[in-house]
Amino acid sequence: MFDRDRWTEIYMALRANKLRTFLTAFGVFWGIFMLIIMLGSGQGLENGVYHGMGDFATNSVFVWAQPTSKPYKGYKQGRRYNFTNQDTKAILDNIPEIALLAPRIQARGGDGNNNVIHKLKTGAFNILGDVPEVNKIDPVTITAGRFLNQVDMNEKRKIAILGKRVIEVLFEEDEDPIGTYIKINGVFFQVVGTFKSMHNQGWGDWQNQCIFIPFTTLQKTYNYGNRVGHYSITSKKEYTATYVEEKVKALLKRRHKIHPDDQRAIGSNNVEKEFIQINNLFMGIAGLIWIVGTGTLLAGIIGVSNIMLFIVKKRTKEIGIQRALGASPSIIISSILTESVVLTAIAGWFGLVFGVLLLEVISKAIQNGGGDESMFTNPEVDFNVALIALFILIIAGLFAGVIPAKRAMEVRPIEAIRDDG
Repeated sequence: MFDRDRWTEIYMALRANKLRTFLTAFGVFWGIFMLIIMLGSGQGLENGVYHGMGDFATNSVFVWAQPTSKPYKGYKQGRRYNFTNQDTKAILDNIPEIALLAPRIQARGGDGNNNVIHKLKTGAFNILGDVPEVNKIDPVTITAGRFLNQVDMNEKRKIAILGKRVIEVLFEEDEDPIGTYIKINGVFFQVVGTFKSMHNQGWGDWQNQCIFIPFTTLQKTYNYGNRVGHYSITSKKEYTATYVEEKVKALLKRRHKIHPDDQRAIGSNNVEKEFIQINNLFMGIAGLIWIVGTGTLLAGIIGVSNIMLFIVKKRTKEIGIQRALGASPSIIISSILTESVVLTAIAGWFGLVFGVLLLEVISKAIQNGGGDESMFTNPEVDFNVALIALFILIIAGLFAGVIPAKRAMEVRPIEAIRDDG
């Protein structure tokens, strides 16, 4: 049942000490406001990092050939070698833990010196010989047409899928690339698709300057024989990428007569390990945010306890009169605790609301300023987490009123009535 007199009493008690009440409430407000902002900022940074990595398969690993660093079975240190189509078959036949295997070869001049022509326009782009599986390991967004398929591979078709930057350089703004022909290093290819990278700047910029053609076509057309540049590999769900990486390296070392302890002969990049490191980093950041935020909230709660102690001291005579007139201890304790909770809840709620609103403003500003390329994306806070934080804050506010409530019960009616305040 709503007790108007009781709430009026609470309001008057807090209003009687305006400055102290305001400063205390601001401490609580600032504590939860900063917690929400820090949580949202941490999430925005995490979103930006993961967005920058696109939809990379988190269980993937990349391996490539490098000069040997140890002599072995009559071969000298520094020997150069290449992966081949036979290696591809051996890997698939002997390592069942692999989910996807995508060999790639990059045409000579992969630093951007390939000569690509469309009508009177020319450009230098990265020419990649790939298989359809690569788009499941490091996907791109198909903006028109299609990606590579197995028929392209089997028939060694001269078809190409162009990156966003390639289209901007070689084609007019209102020109449809699909179905047109471009000349790559003197050979004509038909454009069957266009794409844009899912990554942010850096890798995304490089990928947008790529042209995908069938792996088998590149090998045959540009006389690469059966050579493979590198492998993109994903493990099955029940196995780790690290386990598969070790098995692939061991197999390739045996096939190419490389010393088992040669750590440099096969280069690799384990995306799974990178994701684990990133996850651990953000878990650490989140933990630090909660520690700092909790400390800030604790300072606000201590402020609430202090203001309630002050209020109890100022109301010593009033409390004594209430007790002399027969007010039960529960009523007096309930009054003190309610004041503490009300102050904490109202200040905490405003801190929560203003924090969420500020994050929304920041998010909109980032989107309007080209958020797709930002390393800080969609700063947000889980609303359930925010409500839990507010709930914990209110409970803490309840406990903050315990000491003042106990102090109030220590007041002796006769002494309180004699007290001039």
